[in-house]
Amino acid sequence: MIKSSFPPIIGKQMLEDGVEWQLRIDAELPYFNGHFPEQAVLPGVTQLDWAVQLGAAEFGYHPEVQTLEVLKFQQLILPGSQVCLKISLNRAKHKLTFAYYQGEQRYGSGRICLTPLASNEETC
Repeated sequence: MIKSSFPPIIGKQMLEDGVEWQLRIDAELPYFNGHFPEQAVLPGVTQLDWAVQLGAAEFGYHPEVQTLEVLKFQQLILPGSQVCLKISLNRAKHKLTFAYYQGEQRYGSGRICLTPLASNEETC
């Protein structure tokens, strides 16, 4: 299990179709250690963990992933970056859609099916 810790959140905006966070990706984040020696990059598993943890907390779900769909990492997130993380919810299907981006630059995206808090609700 990953021990979640988040980068500095420098802004949060409620949107009509979800929530958007502005994240500062400091070079001192422990996730860059050893990933990779030639050029530090933010691991995809870290990006996924942040989306799961923030989305589950925001929309009232357990941070327990049932399935992942259309997971894509298009560009590397480097130390010293500032990125947006947008998460929207399809409550009927218990699915979060997330995207990391800055302006026109797309870094990563996907859909995550989470476990509902109410144990009698059907999952994905």
